[in-house]
Amino acid sequence: MKYTYNKLVRDKIPENINNMEGRKATWRIMDDEEYIKELNKKLLEEAHEFIEENAIEELADVMEVIQSIMRIKNISYEELKNVQQMKREKKGGFSNKIYLVEVEQDKADEREEQEMKKEWRKKI
Repeated sequence: MKYTYNKLVRDKIPENINNMEGRKATWRIMDDEEYIKELNKKLLEEAHEFIEENAIEELADVMEVIQSIMRIKNISYEELKNVQQMKREKKGGFSNKIYLVEVEQDKADEREEQEMKKEWRKKI
Protein backbone atom coordinates (compact mmCIF):
# COMPACT_ATOMS: atom_id res chain seq x y z
CA MET A 1 0.00 0.00 0.00
CA LYS A 2 1.29 3.48 -0.87
CA TYR A 3 0.11 6.76 0.67
CA THR A 4 1.02 9.97 -1.15
CA TYR A 5 1.31 13.06 1.03
CA ASN A 6 3.20 15.71 -0.99
CA LYS A 7 3.47 18.08 1.97
CA LEU A 8 5.92 19.72 4.33
CA VAL A 9 6.57 17.63 7.44
CA ARG A 10 8.65 18.04 10.58
CA ASP A 11 12.36 17.25 10.21
CA LYS A 12 12.34 13.88 11.99
CA ILE A 13 9.22 12.42 10.35
CA PRO A 14 11.01 10.54 7.51
CA GLU A 15 13.52 9.07 9.98
CA ASN A 16 10.71 8.01 12.33
CA ILE A 17 8.81 6.38 9.47
CA ASN A 18 11.93 4.58 8.22
CA ASN A 19 12.56 3.21 11.72
CA MET A 20 9.20 1.43 11.64
CA GLU A 21 9.16 -2.12 10.34
CA GLY A 22 7.59 -2.41 6.91
CA ARG A 23 7.57 1.32 6.20
CA LYS A 24 9.79 3.42 3.94
CA ALA A 25 9.48 7.19 3.39
CA THR A 26 10.49 8.93 0.18
CA TRP A 27 11.37 12.60 0.64
CA ARG A 28 13.39 15.48 -0.79
CA ILE A 29 14.72 18.90 0.23
CA MET A 30 12.83 21.91 -1.17
CA ASP A 31 14.32 25.15 -2.47
CA ASP A 32 13.44 28.35 -0.59
CA GLU A 33 10.65 29.40 -2.94
CA GLU A 34 8.84 26.07 -2.65
CA TYR A 35 9.55 25.96 1.09
CA ILE A 36 7.77 29.29 1.64
CA LYS A 37 4.76 28.10 -0.37
CA GLU A 38 4.62 24.89 1.65
CA LEU A 39 4.97 26.80 4.94
CA ASN A 40 1.94 28.87 3.92
CA LYS A 41 -0.05 25.67 3.27
CA LYS A 42 1.21 24.17 6.53
CA LEU A 43 0.10 27.26 8.45
CA LEU A 44 -3.46 26.80 7.15
CA GLU A 45 -3.35 23.07 7.91
CA GLU A 46 -2.16 23.63 11.47
CA ALA A 47 -4.65 26.46 12.01
CA HIS A 48 -7.49 24.17 10.90
CA GLU A 49 -6.27 21.45 13.24
CA PHE A 50 -6.16 23.94 16.12
CA ILE A 51 -9.70 25.11 15.30
CA GLU A 52 -10.92 21.50 15.28
CA GLU A 53 -9.31 20.51 18.59
CA ASN A 54 -8.41 23.74 20.41
CA ALA A 55 -5.50 21.81 21.91
CA ILE A 56 -2.26 23.36 23.11
CA GLU A 57 -0.33 20.85 20.97
CA GLU A 58 -2.00 22.19 17.84
CA LEU A 59 -1.31 25.77 18.92
CA ALA A 60 2.35 24.76 19.38
CA ASP A 61 2.33 23.46 15.79
CA VAL A 62 0.98 26.82 14.56
CA MET A 63 3.78 28.59 16.44
CA GLU A 64 6.40 26.22 14.99
CA VAL A 65 5.26 27.09 11.47
CA ILE A 66 5.22 30.81 12.28
CA GLN A 67 8.76 30.61 13.65
CA SER A 68 9.89 28.78 10.50
CA ILE A 69 8.33 31.50 8.35
CA MET A 70 10.12 34.11 10.44
CA ARG A 71 13.47 32.33 9.93
CA ILE A 72 13.16 31.97 6.16
CA LYS A 73 12.02 35.61 5.81
CA ASN A 74 14.67 36.89 8.25
CA ILE A 75 12.11 38.41 10.61
CA SER A 76 13.31 38.76 14.18
CA TYR A 77 11.03 38.26 17.15
CA GLU A 78 11.68 41.87 18.18
CA GLU A 79 10.69 43.14 14.72
CA LEU A 80 7.51 41.07 14.85
CA LYS A 81 6.66 42.34 18.34
CA ASN A 82 7.21 45.94 17.18
CA VAL A 83 4.84 45.52 14.23
CA GLN A 84 2.33 43.79 16.50
CA GLN A 85 2.50 46.69 18.97
CA MET A 86 2.10 49.30 16.21
CA LYS A 87 -0.99 47.49 14.89
CA ARG A 88 -2.38 47.17 18.42
CA GLU A 89 -1.91 50.92 18.99
CA LYS A 90 -3.52 51.80 15.65
CA LYS A 91 -6.36 49.26 15.48
CA GLY A 92 -6.45 47.61 18.90
CA GLY A 93 -6.15 43.94 19.77
CA PHE A 94 -8.84 41.28 20.15
CA SER A 95 -9.29 41.31 23.92
CA ASN A 96 -12.63 43.18 23.90
CA LYS A 97 -14.35 40.34 21.99
CA ILE A 98 -15.91 42.72 19.43
CA TYR A 99 -17.95 41.01 16.69
CA LEU A 100 -18.64 43.34 13.72
CA VAL A 101 -22.05 42.55 12.26
CA GLU A 102 -22.31 44.98 9.35
CA VAL A 103 -21.42 48.44 8.08
CA GLU A 104 -23.78 50.72 6.17
CA GLN A 105 -22.30 53.40 3.93
CA ASP A 106 -23.35 55.70 1.13
CA LYS A 107 -20.93 54.51 -1.56
CA ALA A 108 -19.42 51.15 -2.44
CA ASP A 109 -15.81 50.67 -1.37
CA GLU A 110 -13.80 48.69 -3.95
CA ARG A 111 -11.25 47.56 -1.36
CA GLU A 112 -14.04 46.20 0.86
CA GLU A 113 -15.71 44.54 -2.13
CA GLN A 114 -12.46 42.73 -3.04
CA GLU A 115 -11.85 41.74 0.58
CA MET A 116 -15.30 40.17 0.91
CA LYS A 117 -14.78 38.13 -2.31
CA LYS A 118 -11.60 36.38 -1.14
CA GLU A 119 -11.95 32.61 -1.54
CA TRP A 120 -10.80 31.75 1.97
CA ARG A 121 -13.56 33.93 3.47
CA LYS A 122 -16.16 31.57 1.98
CA LYS A 123 -14.74 28.72 4.05
CA ILE A 124 -14.91 30.31 7.48
